[in-house]
Formats: sequence, structure tokens, C-alpha cells
Amino acid sequence: MAVILPDPSRGFTVTVDADELLDWYRREQRDLPWRRPGVSAWQILVSEFMLQQTPVARVEPIWRDWVARWPTPSATAAASAADVLRAWGKLGYPRRAKRLHECATTIAAEHGDVVPDDVDTLLTLPGVGTYTARAVACFAYRRRVPVVDTNVRRVIARVVHGRADSPASVRDLADVEAVLPDDVRAPEFSVALMELGAVVCTARSPRCGLCPLGSCRWRSLGFPAATEPARKVQRFAGTDRQVRGKLLDVLRGNAAPVTRAELDVVWLTDTVQRDRALLSLLTDGLVEQTPDGLFALSGEGG
Repeated sequence: MAVILPDPSRGFTVTVDADELLDWYRREQRDLPWRRPGVSAWQILVSEFMLQQTPVARVEPIWRDWVARWPTPSATAAASAADVLRAWGKLGYPRRAKRLHECATTIAAEHGDVVPDDVDTLLTLPGVGTYTARAVACFAYRRRVPVVDTNVRRVIARVVHGRADSPASVRDLADVEAVLPDDVRAPEFSVALMELGAVVCTARSPRCGLCPLGSCRWRSLGFPAATEPARKVQRFAGTDRQVRGKLLDVLRGNAAPVTRAELDVVWLTDTVQRDRALLSLLTDGLVEQTPDGLFALSGEGG
């Protein structure tokens, strides 16, 4: 079944053929562990927290260890904040680990250790935003809800609107809603659309020769260049994020609180930046200071 979207400016219609997309996905999908049968809604939620701004290859081993160690929200909630931060390892953006721990605590205490299945309730959980709530409702509970990430937004921009890319817009959910099949295939279609953007309709080097879709407005228009300025690649070296990571590495590697001198030596390039990074970790509640001036991961300072 193809979903037809009119294109009055060109005098033809743009289609997103569910059969084409799903046939391709069933042949070519990556074997990702959180997509396998038997994976719980909680474990899918964990994957969504970890995958935010982080490549699949870095997430997969840490996700496997995490769900083996803490397979349920209550198991995660029972862990210490420090253990959670250690298990998060080098995934980056460690505030996500803290929020995931808080999310687990809320689910265990207020939802009977069961991840809610509707978007509105999911949105009340710590650390769960619009994308994550819809992803869990769709992928874990098979709800027909539009799920929009950067990859999906790019595919819709090209196939439907004929643009190389598109910034986030209030129309995004409506655009994706319009192409979802009106049947039980909708959840699989959603993940297939995301997969297409991740491995074929990529941002920098789209592999249009491998695209399963017979109709694409961007292709029909001759691949017009992007009108939006290219996004700058976020550098990591030399940033506060790197310094924060180095400071956390010291604390993760020590079971007991450490001295300020042990932290200071990890970043001598810019002492003002180092002090700022440490203060931000204290402010975020990822690190705490003991009464005698030592430093430790959250929960290990007392």
C-alpha cells in the first residue's frame, strides 16, 4: 500500500510505498539486540537513552552488559548512583545515566515496575522527551504513533518535500503521521523509515542507488542542494565535555574518594577550564565533595 501525497508544484504525486520499504527492511535490517523478540519495554527504553547522540557500535556492548546486570527498572533503581555511572562507561553525556536511574526509580515506585505504554504517561518520566516517549510506545508496545529522529526527518524531507535536508519543525509529526500505514504494519514501517535514513539516505553520502523507494521527489528534482547551512560537526577534543570525561574516569577508577590533586593532573592545559568542568559535575550531581575536601562519584562521598 502506497501513501499518496499530492505535489501540486510539479503536477505529480509523491509516494512512500510501505511494501517497498518493508520488503527492503526485512532483507537488509541491521541485527541490533534491542530489536530482537523477547526484549522488554524497559530494555528498549534503556537503548533509547543510550542511543541519544551516540553511535550504535559504542552503545551495543554497554547495553548488553547493562540489561544483563539490571534487567528491570527495580533492579536499576536498587543500584547506587555511582554503580550506574561506572556502568555507563564512556558513552558520554553522563547526565543521561543519572536521569535513567531516576526514571527507573519512578517506574519501580509509581508504575509497578512496568514501563508505561502510552505517550502521555511516558512523557512524565524523568529524562523522557517527545522522541523517546514515542519510540518506546511504538517499538515496545506496537502503537501507531509517529516517531521522528534526525534520520526520519531527512528521509521525509527528501522523499516527500524534495529537499536535501530539513531543520526540526512543528510539522514533523504530522508529516510522518501522513505516511504511516493505517494497519498493523505501522510500527515496523516506523523503524524501517529510521533504518533507511541511518544506512542509505544518509546526511553526507546518500546511497541513492540502493534506495528501495521507487519514488523520491528529491531524486526527481535532480538532487537540489541544501538551502540550510551545513551543521558544524561537534568537536570533542579540548572541550569541557572531554575534561568532564577525564575527571569522571579518575573517580570511576577509584572505590574511595580522591584528592583534588589527583583530579588536577588530568588536565593541565587550561586550569580555568578544568575548574569549570569540575564545578559543572558537582552542579549536575554526578560528583560530590566530602566534608574533608575529597571528591567522589555521587553517593560515595559520605
